[in-house]
Amino acid sequence: MQQYEERAYLGGESLVINAADAARAAFLRRTYTHLAGGVVAIVAVVFWLFRSGIVDDNFIPFLQTQPYGMLMILGGYMLVSWIAHSMASSRVSAGVQYLALGLYVVATAVLLAPMLWMADNFYPGANLIGTAGLITGLTFGGLTGFVLISGKDFSFLRGVLCTLSFAAFGLIICSWIFGFTLGIVFTVAMIALMCGMIVYETSMIQKRFPVDMHVAASLALLSSLVTLFWYVLRLLMILQGRD
Repeated sequence: MQQYEERAYLGGESLVINAADAARAAFLRRTYTHLAGGVVAIVAVVFWLFRSGIVDDNFIPFLQTQPYGMLMILGGYMLVSWIAHSMASSRVSAGVQYLALGLYVVATAVLLAPMLWMADNFYPGANLIGTAGLITGLTFGGLTGFVLISGKDFSFLRGVLCTLSFAAFGLIICSWIFGFTLGIVFTVAMIALMCGMIVYETSMIQKRFPVDMHVAASLALLSSLVTLFWYVLRLLMILQGRD
């Protein structure tokens, strides 16, 4: 779960939930604009990694020769992600929040690059990346739109999502250490978990964030959006017959 859960955002006129309609609308507009910008930035960094040859010349050989290479990349991503969320969710300057978003964008691009390489090289012409992107975008749009329109409070999901997230992370670590495969059931479960995270986080940014923390709000949503894309792409790859 993100770092904003119980920080001192509670109470005060600056919270989105207590703000005037115009201020709330401006916060949401800035949040989703930054979210879209984060997605575009990730695509741009991934594109550069492929065009520069770093993926083919460095990433893939590293993963092919290091048994725990992907685990190392995941560990680095988790560390940078934690640092970025901690930076962004603190009441710091806008510059620090943008630095946090930038750090997360780079870490995410590095994490996604090997999976995108496999989807492109193992299934040429299948357009799995585009299909996964479309499914992810429609799913995210539908879920976050439902929460925004309905105004329902999904904060009660916190405990369940925390428990399931830790359990999933433990299974991922064990699968790499002991060499067993997490198949289609786990992948579908992770997609469901990320849908729950999107619903929860969309609800939370309206109730726990100040109106000037739109960068941190966009980072919270971007994290679940990227993870949802990862598992949707993985599901499509499994359905194509290669895990």
